[in-house]
Amino acid sequence: MSHQSALIADDIESYLKEHENKDLLRFITCGSVDDGKSTLIGRLLHDSKMIYEDQLAAITQASKTSGTTGDAVDLALLVDGLQSEREQGITIDVAYRFFSTDKRKFIIADTPGHEQYTRNMATGASTASLAVILIDARYGVQTQTRRHSFIADLLGIQHLVIAINKMDLVEFSEARFNEIVADYRAFATNLKAPDIRFVPMSALEGDNVVNRSERMPWYRDASGNAGPAMLELLEGVEISRDQNLSDLRLPVQYVNRPNLDFRGYCGTLAAGILRPGQRVKALPSGKVSAVERIVTFDGDLEAAYPGQAITVTLEDEIDISRGDWIVAEGAEVPRSNAFEADIVWMHEDALAPGKLYDLKLATRDLSGSVSSIDYQIDVNTLEHRAAERLELNAIARCQLELTSAVPVDDYRTSPGTGSFIVIDRLNNVTVGAGMIRGAVEGGAEGAGQVDWPAFEVELNALIRKHFPHWEAKDMRDLLGR
Repeated sequence: MSHQSALIADDIESYLKEHENKDLLRFITCGSVDDGKSTLIGRLLHDSKMIYEDQLAAITQASKTSGTTGDAVDLALLVDGLQSEREQGITIDVAYRFFSTDKRKFIIADTPGHEQYTRNMATGASTASLAVILIDARYGVQTQTRRHSFIADLLGIQHLVIAINKMDLVEFSEARFNEIVADYRAFATNLKAPDIRFVPMSALEGDNVVNRSERMPWYRDASGNAGPAMLELLEGVEISRDQNLSDLRLPVQYVNRPNLDFRGYCGTLAAGILRPGQRVKALPSGKVSAVERIVTFDGDLEAAYPGQAITVTLEDEIDISRGDWIVAEGAEVPRSNAFEADIVWMHEDALAPGKLYDLKLATRDLSGSVSSIDYQIDVNTLEHRAAERLELNAIARCQLELTSAVPVDDYRTSPGTGSFIVIDRLNNVTVGAGMIRGAVEGGAEGAGQVDWPAFEVELNALIRKHFPHWEAKDMRDLLGR
């Protein structure tokens, strides 16, 4: 199962080419505290022979002072590298690790289990295609299990692997495994993820992580064969169909104009397939043209797919700038200055409805405010309850109003153009992340209307912070007062 190849010694260029062409799966590990997330990743790396000898020697030494596994090597220390993490035996920050097998390349995000670090977990999940949710077989489905499952589902992750860990501590009981599966399935009726799989394992001892375990002969697949180890599930999960290949979306990040003979529009293709000769439209202007070339550092492309960074040239000279979108000619994209969205609040200072924030939507920078909070979601029960403000780690459905109308995409259709971050205008700190659920009808009417008194207060504070030597008269002149 490990990434071994005779080409490394015989033909390094062929080996690198073979490695380059493998597809990449990004996934996260999440769950409650002490469910074994870091140990699972350490076991994956160790048993797939992706740990260097000096790394193994270092964690062997560290295990004597910071380990939690007695005389055995504590593989969790591979990802719990912060001193505070090793002292407390918990994960605090998101740790990323890369490994590879013969079939696929992987990037793992080990996310914290503590409720205090929910925002870190949401950050790790934002780029993942699959979530491994660990459950301690002794305790079953916990509050954080439900919390992390909901956040993964909220962020559009379609593949969930429920790893029921520490089976060695319940004597590899089939009855206990089935009980936890039933409990989780009852909760999962509220989730939209179409692909949920269960695997019993012991990350500490390596059962059903990389290699199938002989201590759980009752673990079978739908055909009655021995059930797959977790790595087999990760290697076989089909993620290519998760991408939106029908709705073309290219947010323009930069206009490349090196000379009079070349004008290219640079960006990462968020959705759809783009080909030379294809008729496209620029938003918000609505101007139409056709793709002339798709330019990359390695040469022109015959087709571009989601995730590729490209430069596009058009047959006609039309005005396109940073923040605009290139879409298919016939695409009907709603344009509005108001939309509803799910927001994950990530700052100690609560979200206050009516306060003006900076927003970054795809490649566009704009300003807006939360006009109202429809409801806050209790992530433990998924119930909706009223809220006047959002505290740290809270999740809510909100109504937002912007200072100008923009194209609006549903996050579940196009995550790249349907997501945004919220930035505090005074200190430039990212305070929230949002997933758009749809435009508000009639929102385009009155686009650009701003609560000017509130804006003036914030602008005053901003000017005083960065230009303390300015006099009051200077600020009045700037504001036109």
